[in-house]
Amino acid sequence: MERRTVLKLGIGLGAALGALRPAMAAGKEIVYITPGLDLPFWRAVSKGVETAAKAKGYAFQALDSHNSAQTQLQNAQDSIARNVAGIVLSPTDSSTAPSVLTIAKRAGIPVVIADIGANSGDYVSYVASNNYEGAHGVGLGLAAALKKKGWEAGTVGIVGISQARKNGQARTKGFLDGLKEGGFTGKVAEIMQMQSYTTDETYKFTQDLLTANPGMRGLFIQTDQPTLGALRAIKAARRTGEVLVAAFDGIPEFVDLLKSGDVVVTGMQQPFLMGSTSGDSLIEAIGGGKPEHEITVPILAVTSETIDAQLPTIKKTVFGDV
Repeated sequence: MERRTVLKLGIGLGAALGALRPAMAAGKEIVYITPGLDLPFWRAVSKGVETAAKAKGYAFQALDSHNSAQTQLQNAQDSIARNVAGIVLSPTDSSTAPSVLTIAKRAGIPVVIADIGANSGDYVSYVASNNYEGAHGVGLGLAAALKKKGWEAGTVGIVGISQARKNGQARTKGFLDGLKEGGFTGKVAEIMQMQSYTTDETYKFTQDLLTANPGMRGLFIQTDQPTLGALRAIKAARRTGEVLVAAFDGIPEFVDLLKSGDVVVTGMQQPFLMGSTSGDSLIEAIGGGKPEHEITVPILAVTSETIDAQLPTIKKTVFGDV
């Protein structure tokens, strides 16, 4: 049976992100392959991996897959050709991870999966948040805010990350279960699935949802930066204050948005902590150790009422301000 470790918030944090440098020597470099460094979440994970790598004397490089499975595989092939010591992988989605795991195993290079997950394959550790529980808390929070307004029978829309990702599936189910348990009695509109993960894409999705659902009272955006596009669309439609917005993850802009009530609740993963934990696990395996196979990093449920008290922790483990 796989062992599972739940991290505590008191885990020590490393030094701040420095400039990316080429490998010092073959076999003394750790690579992080990420879906897209355009998103703050992945940049924070990268920062955490780099902190762990450099603390143990490894060179570090982050490789951007630009949400392309083909680019992801090429990044892995290039890393293997350079004989890197190990790879931390955040897959473009769960179905694309096995191809990377297969070639890495063949080359004898250990891989740690950071978030998203893999449908199959061998890896050292899977470091992830409990996306179901985090989104469940968001659903409960939005339901409470809707009930306070007397809008619990309205319509709620979802702009989701790819539902081909295990974390996307968990966020949707957790959110819907939380909504129901929180007393929401209305309907849920069709889920819009992100492809480019940009604010402009979510702006257009939100426009479509508002047009198709004139009675929409709530909206859940399943990742951080695209939430800004949703807020922009709501403002353009002159619906500010009429649609309550819930989010997932966290960026510095969310602090003021939570305080103002423009975002009522968000489930903040701790990406810097996730990255540093992934790096530590990989380095342990490179040294011949046997790290935990599954490691769960807690998600912080943050609301307009709790943001001030939680901000010191958020700055460290979410934003990576260390």
